[in-house]
Amino acid sequence: MKNHLIVCLAGVTVFVFLLAPFSLWSQDSDALYFIELTDKEGVAFDPFTYFDRKALERRVQQGLPLCDASDYPLRVDYLKTLHSMADTILGVSRWFNAVVAVVLPENLPAIDALEFVARITPLTLRASVCGIKDKQPSSFQLKLLNKQTNRLGGSHFTAAGIDGSGVRIAIFDAGFPNVDTHEAFAHIRAEKRIIKTWDFVRNNENVYAYNAHGTSCLSCIAGKFGDIPVGLATGAEFLLARTEQMFEPYSEEYNWLAAAEWADKNGADIISSSLGYTYHRYFPEEMRGTSLVARAANKAASKGILVVNAMGNDGTDASWKYLGTPADADSVLSVAGIDPETDYHINFSSFGPTAGGKRKPNVAAYGRAFLAQKSGFGDAYGTSFATPLVSGFAACARQLLPDAGVMELFHEIEKSSDLYPYYDYAHGYGVPQAGRLLSTPHENTPPSFSFELVDEVLKVIVLNCVRHFEYPNSNYLYYQYVNEKDEILEYSVITVYSRVPLVIERNEMPENVTAVKVFYKGYVDTFLLNR
Repeated sequence: MKNHLIVCLAGVTVFVFLLAPFSLWSQDSDALYFIELTDKEGVAFDPFTYFDRKALERRVQQGLPLCDASDYPLRVDYLKTLHSMADTILGVSRWFNAVVAVVLPENLPAIDALEFVARITPLTLRASVCGIKDKQPSSFQLKLLNKQTNRLGGSHFTAAGIDGSGVRIAIFDAGFPNVDTHEAFAHIRAEKRIIKTWDFVRNNENVYAYNAHGTSCLSCIAGKFGDIPVGLATGAEFLLARTEQMFEPYSEEYNWLAAAEWADKNGADIISSSLGYTYHRYFPEEMRGTSLVARAANKAASKGILVVNAMGNDGTDASWKYLGTPADADSVLSVAGIDPETDYHINFSSFGPTAGGKRKPNVAAYGRAFLAQKSGFGDAYGTSFATPLVSGFAACARQLLPDAGVMELFHEIEKSSDLYPYYDYAHGYGVPQAGRLLSTPHENTPPSFSFELVDEVLKVIVLNCVRHFEYPNSNYLYYQYVNEKDEILEYSVITVYSRVPLVIERNEMPENVTAVKVFYKGYVDTFLLNR
């Protein structure tokens, strides 16, 4: 056995920043604010006239109430007062009983003093789509086209007649140019499966312009290259939302929240978001699922919508490295990228855990994908494209399990992944597998290695080193050190070339290690250390 690659050594990092006290009133004259209100007393609401039929069906299917107070509109008298005091009202949130407004600094204290105002939060920030600039087509592309769906076990879904039919997916992005004409989406247009569109930047229905990132993401869910599927959910329905202005725009998390409420109203089963909010608004230690967009994602999940979001592309950025928000939200299925040529973590894919120590990412897919571009086809890098590949898988999973609660579906996707129950902060539980999702529970995987402790040396002895070509990562051995709380202290991946044991000197382990976990050829075992 030869050491081939150390993916990372990632204990929980503590970031310390010395900051001046923050003052709500020291913003620019055109500052944007999220103004949360106290109540909706006396407001009337009829879910049957407000919601799309599929939104009502989703609630009934998952045993959720048809509506609750978070669905009610805001009080008209409160809105009238705020209209008179704010410079501009840009929008409202039913879910959080809030108003998004541009407010002059001299008017903020008076608004904050209103009895019905519960909290005011500044909203100016930077958002980025989690993709990397397209490269020119290469001979690698057609091979990649087949690999990216096969790696998720797509042939098993095809054999079972599962293609996401009847599942409605909302995509949030920076634009969808030429989706209304591109050959990759002809089958979707012919069957009128783009149900609604909305541009939350310009407040109109035209999303078929601007940045082509959304076009590429849609193709990774449901596009076709001739008769070959680019993504797994070629039979799904779509809601297309433009929430961002350019490739790395200054924008508001409110657009994401507004799009989520719109998606809920219009019957979305899944939200696919390749957007991340990081620097220029947050610090890494704030990635703990408490941002507005993370709260919005969790609220969407509470409405029965599966939210799938990119981890981000900061894995090689020493100043950030970790995931962005809303990938840090508890109820978000966060997606990392793997390299299609090596089949382990692709270098730019952001790492977990969250700043609060929660396990992220959840799953992974190819971080380089064949996809539709503004015109024609190409390939591109980014967790942006791993995310819609998983969203297509999730749509097929929803079609297969129509009555599953959203978090039940979430965990079934995790459990279908090829490393499960092994987990690390680079790969999550690995790549979801259609065959596992479709199969009945199988017998325990036979041991592929054993442990042997001699003096102060722990040996991991592999029982065979023959690569199983049905499973691309079968010649990789994953191992990690954990403490008594089962927190991951360090983790690595090595390639198995021979049956020569992996040797671990105990004095080389961190002092607080209590166990060594190993995954190899589908088998997981743990060696407990008596220290």
